[in-house]
Amino acid sequence: MQQVDYIVVGAGLAGINFCEQLRAHNKSFVVFDDGSQKSSVVAGGLYNPVVLKRFTGVWKAKEQLGIALPIYATLEKLLNVKLDYKIPVYRKFASTEEQNNWFIAADKPLLKPYLSDEIIKNTNPSIEAPFGFGKVLETGRIDTKTLIAKYKVFLQESKRLLEERIDYDALVVEPNVVKYNNIEAKYIVFSEGFGIQCNPFFKNMPLVPAKGELLIIHAPELKLDVVLKSAAFLIPLENDHYIVGATYEWQDLTNNVSAKGKNELLSKLERLITCPFEVVNQVAGVRPTVKDRRPLVGHHKDYKNMFLLNGLGTRGVMIGPYAAKQLYNYIEHNMPLDKEVDIARF
Repeated sequence: MQQVDYIVVGAGLAGINFCEQLRAHNKSFVVFDDGSQKSSVVAGGLYNPVVLKRFTGVWKAKEQLGIALPIYATLEKLLNVKLDYKIPVYRKFASTEEQNNWFIAADKPLLKPYLSDEIIKNTNPSIEAPFGFGKVLETGRIDTKTLIAKYKVFLQESKRLLEERIDYDALVVEPNVVKYNNIEAKYIVFSEGFGIQCNPFFKNMPLVPAKGELLIIHAPELKLDVVLKSAAFLIPLENDHYIVGATYEWQDLTNNVSAKGKNELLSKLERLITCPFEVVNQVAGVRPTVKDRRPLVGHHKDYKNMFLLNGLGTRGVMIGPYAAKQLYNYIEHNMPLDKEVDIARF
């Protein structure tokens, strides 16, 4: 019989961040992951403290970044890879009115640290931007695809990963122990993303799945070294490749790419850049979003040793470390959860 402190179900952004809390506090754990969830793998990975549609601050942005960035730095050392690419985000202005709204926002105390108060003129011949750009500070991109792939290797090498689907019917939950086959744990944490729909313990949670698609393009003439936000995001990768994202789809909840998603992204891209490009890949995944845009954190109403960490939505790289820390402190130190993330709100 293998005895551990925790069973963690799911090795996406939520699961990895919870495992990092466990590792930091010398807790023993095993992770179940069947590779069925793709939202973290296909995420753009941006961390950005400003909602660029309306020029408002992201909820608890300073606190989230304060927790997240040191954790990604720790993960870079642990996995011996680069994950955190510091890169400014430029918001393309569509009018002088948008420029004025930007200046008003940049004057607000909460946004001042994150919004540059100068308008950046466009000097790139491959981009249409007569009104220029606003520059967001304290931004970057976490390479989520590399993070998840390398973290799974780390889990395998440390004998903590079971690459299989957990059989919910085989779980035996008693007041002080969770048993599963030959494993006994004090606690079980479900961080399955959209996979929650199959979880009989939490399937009634108000998760609103939203499929997202991204394109990877090759555009040798573009020469862009910032993230560009207009109707779509344009994120530079290495060797003149760029991510173009992202779509929102609430009907088709498969991980399959679609012609509809591709066409939507291409039409937005063609309004943004004028140089030739080639689409080299298209990916899709279903994001676990919540109607109030806050994660789902807390324990099962009947089982006090069964927990949920889910609903990271579209800002998973920022909110994941914060939500994982909330849950860890709640379980181990009986610290109350932030009311806005506690599943008791539903």
